[in-house]
Amino acid sequence: MPHLNSSQPIGIFDSGIGGLAIAKEVVQLLPQEAIVYFGDTAHLPYGDKSTAAIQAYSVKIAHFFLQQRCKLILIACNSASSAAYELVKEYVGKQAIVVDVINPTVNYLREHHPNQVIGLIGTKQTVNSNIYKKKVDDLAVGITLKSHATPLLASVIEEGFTHNAVIKSLLAEYLSHTDLDNIEALVLACTHYPIIKDKIAEFYQGQMDLIDTAEIVAKAVRAQLEYNQLLNKTIQPSKHFYVSDYTESFVAGTKLFFDEIIRLEHYPLWE
Repeated sequence: MPHLNSSQPIGIFDSGIGGLAIAKEVVQLLPQEAIVYFGDTAHLPYGDKSTAAIQAYSVKIAHFFLQQRCKLILIACNSASSAAYELVKEYVGKQAIVVDVINPTVNYLREHHPNQVIGLIGTKQTVNSNIYKKKVDDLAVGITLKSHATPLLASVIEEGFTHNAVIKSLLAEYLSHTDLDNIEALVLACTHYPIIKDKIAEFYQGQMDLIDTAEIVAKAVRAQLEYNQLLNKTIQPSKHFYVSDYTESFVAGTKLFFDEIIRLEHYPLWE
């Protein structure tokens, strides 16, 4: 991709605060890079939206990132990755590299969990799309994937109910489901879920290998930039945060992940 240059920023988007977990990992792993983050808070959570709606939002955000001259677009959302990755790639063409959260996670499973029974929790969109199962089956490395939709978790996390009885009872309900019987590891296939990783670990009494996708995806971003010789080695990094709707929970979320004052810019997707 010769027309791209290393000083251009990385664009990262999600429907809400979940993608901030991945953005934080990207910033830690690639401290030289400039970041443009878009939280589509007007439409969160994506997990209960139709495929067509998620595709429309994703292409619109990709267009915004191209205007910002992003060299790489990271779809930091499982629902958007399952519904819109191919479409965004097609729309962007050679103007930017596109990375999703699903393919890096599937590659990680191939390397680290062959011949195991793996559980997966995610939104209805992610689980019902069957995309993880198809990709894991295509690997043909003996992985049995057992998925269970946990549709209320993202909204509860987004509303800040991460330290009370609501989250505990929800997790007990979801994680004790027969869909997840006899698993050897659990994929947290929604970018919101690492925020409650400690609560999930508590449910399993620390006896479950929890696969947190944030670090896996950040490494995939670095690998893509290395491969395309686009790692930024000079510029002072900047961070710009945009939201389609100003919400208190997103303000709280940015404080939670980034120990600095973050100025949110309001950018409505549709006027």
